[in-house]
Amino acid sequence: MPEYFYADRLFNALERTDPEPGMLLVAAPGMYSPEFARTVVLIIEQSAERTLGVVLNRRSETALANVIPAWADLAAKPQAVHIGGPVRPEAAVCLGVTSPGVDIDANPYFQRMANRLVLLNLNVEPELVSADIDGVRIFAGYAEWEPGQLDDEILRGDWFVAPALPSDVIAPAGADLWGDVMRRQAMPLPLFATFPANLEDN
Repeated sequence: MPEYFYADRLFNALERTDPEPGMLLVAAPGMYSPEFARTVVLIIEQSAERTLGVVLNRRSETALANVIPAWADLAAKPQAVHIGGPVRPEAAVCLGVTSPGVDIDANPYFQRMANRLVLLNLNVEPELVSADIDGVRIFAGYAEWEPGQLDDEILRGDWFVAPALPSDVIAPAGADLWGDVMRRQAMPLPLFATFPANLEDN
């Protein structure tokens, strides 16, 4: 029997972690929503009113230099605009990875996410943060969940919650971020690291 028939049973046995800023939402194998199949979402806001996140592994064909040229030199390769989600695609969200040893809390332009991950204010001059940043990535739009919606989706088995690493935000072109995140989790998640986005391909 194909492995995805066991997915719901295995995911229900996993210890659940509450979503919070700086954590990842990783799409469960076989998610039917084409917008979120094989996606990895970084949560940037979690409150009683809403949850916001950006999809880390959807790149557009638009060069960052053509949209926000001032930030292009700080952007990690590939230097393209990434598609953060279906909500407000005209809105830009900037995530960065700080250099080792940087005091994140001392910089007024940084909002700490996790590890060396920060949310950056795009209204500042890039030169004011360039010395403290190893790389940034800019996303068009974001994903949003209403109160209780994400909890329901997690309970249903659509997502699992995992810690984020700095390398997740600035993964290079060609990286299979979804598979890489799956492989570093506890069993049984690594078993699904090569699970196809389209079940018909299996």
